[in-house]
Amino acid sequence: MNVVHLMASPFLGGPERQVLGLARSLSAGCRTGFLSFAESGRARPFLDRARADGFEAVELKQNFPRVRRAIREVADRLRRMKADVLCCSGYKPDLIGWRAARKAGVPVVAIAHGWTGVTRKVRFYESVDRFVLRWFDAVACVSEGQANKARQGGVPDRLLAVIRNAIDSAPFESDEGGERELARSFFPHPPNKIVGTAGRLSPEKGPDVFVEAAALVLRDRADTGFLLCGEGPMRPALERRVAELGLQGRLVLAGFRTDLERLMPGWDLAVLSSHTEGLPVFVLEAQAAGLPVVATAVGGTPEVVEDGATGYLVPPASPAALAARIGELLDDEGLRRRMGARGKQRVREEFTFAAQAEQYERLFARLLGVSRPAAPATFERAGGATR
Repeated sequence: MNVVHLMASPFLGGPERQVLGLARSLSAGCRTGFLSFAESGRARPFLDRARADGFEAVELKQNFPRVRRAIREVADRLRRMKADVLCCSGYKPDLIGWRAARKAGVPVVAIAHGWTGVTRKVRFYESVDRFVLRWFDAVACVSEGQANKARQGGVPDRLLAVIRNAIDSAPFESDEGGERELARSFFPHPPNKIVGTAGRLSPEKGPDVFVEAAALVLRDRADTGFLLCGEGPMRPALERRVAELGLQGRLVLAGFRTDLERLMPGWDLAVLSSHTEGLPVFVLEAQAAGLPVVATAVGGTPEVVEDGATGYLVPPASPAALAARIGELLDDEGLRRRMGARGKQRVREEFTFAAQAEQYERLFARLLGVSRPAAPATFERAGGATR
């Protein structure tokens, strides 16, 4: 079974790590390839990573606004790669991919990672995306919360499947040591407690809410440090706000990090301040690192954070509620340890790539009308698998 993913990857982010993890975990009878729109060259880190992992990865030449040419190019690539199924991630791959799949005669699956609504342009295309999804063969949603959004957008229940995001927890369980020292090294005066978050510095992720909550916590807990990892368009505004609040040296903007698996185990707790989510991989990573999580109850986050058991859920856009729960956990080391241990256990048991891959294989086999592959094989496409 040949699975091809169509992406529009401006950086190596959450959706990209998900499809790479899935590709590594599919059984021997599944082969994976990747196509990505060039995104002005920004897709190359993702494509390079895919090639390094041993997968065929192609940078497409056509793009918006040459939609017809892009459809023809993707359809041609699907034929050349002898694709059995196409998976699309994001509104651009969805809008072009479903037409290309029809031309190539293969079933097409949309992976609904989440809609951000970050700009007016994005909101427009995401609204078109929700309309187009009803013509796919299946829509794999990363959470029940995302599935509910798809239903509200008019996607029929018969097309929906919930296949949750996953992680490889092993890198977050390293016993190398030095994690605490690494985390404290970002601060001019190493704090006793460290609260961290990671994500793109853009409005939907609520990094400004994180900053305001940090200011409230630091009024009474000057021995705490806050670490904000990520890059994005809000960075200049966040830097100005940190200066206005007098938080320099106590709240550090650490930039985009490729070493979170080493850095996060040195924190005391993790925070998610998003206004919208599909199912946050960052929270899974924090739990794999043994951290309790204080998170906004948006999208699929309540499916990951068990309120009162692995962390706390708070309303979005409420720095005061976020700060109150952060303070509560900072004051109770025993509670932090219990919540962290429970979260780590749950990630190990429920959010593995092996479990995710098994669900995708069942979905692909159903669309193709074949048995789930256990060894390399060639499958004939069943009549009626596409329309």
